[in-house]
Amino acid sequence: MNTNKKNAKTASNINTHISFPMSFTRNSLLASLGAVALSLAACTGAPPKKAAPPTPPVKAVPAVPERIPPALAPQFLPVSFSALPGWDRDDMVAAWPAFLSSCRVLGKRPDWKEACAIALQVKGDDDSAIRLFFETFFVPNRVLAADGADSGLVTGYYEPLLHGARKRGGPYQTPLYRVPDDLVTVDLASVYPELKGMRLRGRLVGKKVLPYSTRAEIEAATGAAGKELMWVDDAVEAFFLQVQGSGRVQLTDSPETVRIAYADQNGYPYKSIGRYLVDKGELSLDQASAQGIKAWIAGHPSRQQELFNANPSYVFFKEERLPDPKVGPKGALGVALTPQRSVAVDVKFVPLGVPLFLSTTQANSDIPMQRLVMAQDTGGAIRGPIRVDYFFGFGAEASENAGRMKQSGKVWILLPKQTPAPGAAGV
Repeated sequence: MNTNKKNAKTASNINTHISFPMSFTRNSLLASLGAVALSLAACTGAPPKKAAPPTPPVKAVPAVPERIPPALAPQFLPVSFSALPGWDRDDMVAAWPAFLSSCRVLGKRPDWKEACAIALQVKGDDDSAIRLFFETFFVPNRVLAADGADSGLVTGYYEPLLHGARKRGGPYQTPLYRVPDDLVTVDLASVYPELKGMRLRGRLVGKKVLPYSTRAEIEAATGAAGKELMWVDDAVEAFFLQVQGSGRVQLTDSPETVRIAYADQNGYPYKSIGRYLVDKGELSLDQASAQGIKAWIAGHPSRQQELFNANPSYVFFKEERLPDPKVGPKGALGVALTPQRSVAVDVKFVPLGVPLFLSTTQANSDIPMQRLVMAQDTGGAIRGPIRVDYFFGFGAEASENAGRMKQSGKVWILLPKQTPAPGAAGV
């Protein structure tokens, strides 16, 4: 991922940090931050800008992206930070590294450039300074669905650990595949600009692009034979690796643990095997967690493949080095995910990279979980304006929490002042 080198270098040369005394009034705080903004602009050679006045109250702005019919478009209602439940109690220091990661991408955009440049000067271990930075430069927007609903589904995902080998043998009989040579991906925006971000996947036969192999065909060893990346010892965990999108494999035929990252997909939409079991009357909704599904498979081994084939979507992987086990995998934004602070969203409604304030409850609990997170990933099952997949991280605890996370939640999107809501020009 490219950074905004010019701004990063200028900011590092200033070598100062912003730390705001709590005795500051809002006007004096705005003046101080405005002065820093002016100094940054001067250092980069840009003409000085006058400090922008506080943003006046505005009406709700409907978000109408080109691909979303107006009847389905959500609304983004500007509110004050005091309307965010738990905002004043969240650990801003824990959220700050994830925000700076987002700024590596967002900072190249005109409407984010100033805020991201000034963020480099905020003292990263000062909770009050970080909170006042957001309160000064951003406006929270309450996300409402087209029908007026303000709550949606919050699930969880994690980075699993599998055990495998580079060569097939012994217990290692389940392949993880590379992208097949005959998988064709067509960027539809190259032909239809209004379909930006949408791709068509298939197989080229003569002059036609036909649907690619389904999961059933691929797992029957007819769709990707010869493209095995490595072999693992558990078909169930291999399936859930595809649901998570990335993971780690501890190799037994070499002394290393590698990251297996998402590379591509066969073009079929994701279908929930939990929903399949519920529709068949095999599980109740409350039982259809990752743990409940695995328990069902253990009791019905002869129906395992039937269950897997209910999801025709198939994910192909690539191998990546794992230089720092503490760093998460890269999400769709192109930056490493931060455990407990990165989420996956539906980019038709929520732009990648933006800060969100999430108000939900902990997995399988009514204990509040209210925190600042960053929209840094996407997912095949993440559909809708108030639909969030929360990244729990790596390890057994992350796996347990992610598998049981199926809570109701509310979302506020934080946008730089004077920035139009998603769907308007410039976002």
